[in-house]
Amino acid sequence: MSAAPQTRFLDLRALASLERMRFATRHRIEGTYSGRHSSRQLGGAGEFVDYREYSQGEDLRRLDWKVFARTGKAYVRLYQDETNLLCTLAIDASGSMRFGERGERDSTGSKLEYVQFLATALSHVISRGQDQVGLAVITDELHEVVPPGGTPTHVAHVQNRIAKIVTKPTTRMAEALQRLFEQTRDRGMLLLASDFLVDDLEEVFAAVRLFRHRQSEVVILHLVHPNEERLPDGAAYQFTGLEDEGRVDCSPDEIRSLYRERFEAHAAKVRTLALSNGCDYRRVSTAVPYLQTLSGFLVERSG
Repeated sequence: MSAAPQTRFLDLRALASLERMRFATRHRIEGTYSGRHSSRQLGGAGEFVDYREYSQGEDLRRLDWKVFARTGKAYVRLYQDETNLLCTLAIDASGSMRFGERGERDSTGSKLEYVQFLATALSHVISRGQDQVGLAVITDELHEVVPPGGTPTHVAHVQNRIAKIVTKPTTRMAEALQRLFEQTRDRGMLLLASDFLVDDLEEVFAAVRLFRHRQSEVVILHLVHPNEERLPDGAAYQFTGLEDEGRVDCSPDEIRSLYRERFEAHAAKVRTLALSNGCDYRRVSTAVPYLQTLSGFLVERSG
C-alpha cells in the first residue's frame, strides 16, 4: 500500500540538511524491537541478538565489517540492551495556539502552524531513524490518538492528521493528558508542545508526572510568539481573547512593564514545573525558523 500524499508541512528538500542527524533519547526507554536506544530490560547485558541495515549517518564503529567484506552490504550489530523509540507527539490545540495568525488566507505566523511544521519534520526524522511516532491532539478533551508506528503509510497518516488540527477555545488541558496516559501502556517518550496558557497548569504537570512515574521520558516544548513576550508599540489597541474571553481596549504603554513581568513569571513557572518533574524543557520562539529549532534540538539531545 502506498503512503498518503505529503502535506504542505513536509519540506523534504529543506530536511535534507538534517539527513545525518538522529533523534536520541537521554534516558533508558522501553520498545518493542531492537533499535538504537538504551533499554531498561537489559536481558543479556549487551548480548548480540540480531543485525539491522546500516542507516546513513550512524557511527561507523557500529558497522559489522566482517559481514560487509563478505556480502558487500552494510549492517549494524544489535544487542539485547538496545531498543527502538516509541514517541508520541502531543500537540496543544487550544485557541491560544492561533495567536500570531495573519488572517484566514495567511496564518504562517501562528504558534499552531509553527508546531505543525516542527512536528511534521520531527516525525520524519524519528521514522527515518527506524523508530516509531504517534500523535495526540489535546484541548480540554483528547480529540485524537494515533498510536506510535513506523511504516511509511503510518507516518504519512500522522503527518496528515497534524496538518488537519483545528483549535478549540479552552483554557484547560489536564484531563486530556490524564486520558492519554490511561490509553497508553508502553513506556517511551511523550513530547508535549504547548504554549501552556491554561488555567490548570499545576494539574497539567500532575498529569505529566504520571508519565514520568511510568519511567517514560517527557520533553516539554514551550511555544512562545515574540508578540507575547513584548507588547506591540502603538498608542491604543484592542485585544481579543482567543478563548472567548471578550475584548479589551487599552494603551500598551500603560501596562507594558507589568505585562512583561507577569509573562516572564508564567514562563519561569512552566520551566520550573517541567524540570522539577524530571522533564526536558525547551522554550521555543516562533521567531526562530523551525528548521533551526529542530537542528538545535537534535544536536542538544545527541550529547
